[in-house]
Amino acid sequence: MERTATVKRYTNETKIDLDFSIDGEGKTTLETGVPFLSHMLDLFAKHGQFDLKVDAKGDVEVDGHHTTEDIGICIGQALRDALGDKKGIKRYGNAFVPMDEALAQVVIDLSNRPHLEMRAEFPAQQVGTFDVELVHEFLWKLALEARMNLHVIVHYGKNTHHMIEAVFKALGRALDEATTIDAGKRRSFNERDVVRD
Repeated sequence: MERTATVKRYTNETKIDLDFSIDGEGKTTLETGVPFLSHMLDLFAKHGQFDLKVDAKGDVEVDGHHTTEDIGICIGQALRDALGDKKGIKRYGNAFVPMDEALAQVVIDLSNRPHLEMRAEFPAQQVGTFDVELVHEFLWKLALEARMNLHVIVHYGKNTHHMIEAVFKALGRALDEATTIDAGKRRSFNERDVVRD
């Protein structure tokens, strides 16, 4: 069964059409109106071996907030839809990624319990025209809609671009691991893991 999903989200601020495939080849078509976000999403998909198509039109003349937030929502919804009952997935993922002087770690539990824990101190408030605080906004909405535990730790770094890039690469790799099918597992995720608080 193909693990794919299509999500449409139309609001007063954004109009987003998104296609997502877990078992892809890292192919992307990204029209977000937020260049730095497009760059990060491209790295996320390539390192996760996901296929991702985003056509987003938002109020970027105001700023990138609504577009970034809503794309996070859409990717989270697409991930959850594509995973279905999560039958046989590894569930957990962990990745360290260096980017020059920066080192980021992302740990994931596809647990149906949404939570974001983020430990990062970025030196700059902007990368180009992109507001760095939107990294947290994107990751929180992704975790919330995908219903996953998402822990992001930037262990160190000096260049904000490098630090964020390491995060998105690690996110892709950790999610790739967590969504991998373990051929030895036959029971559904829900039977195995959700019968508890």
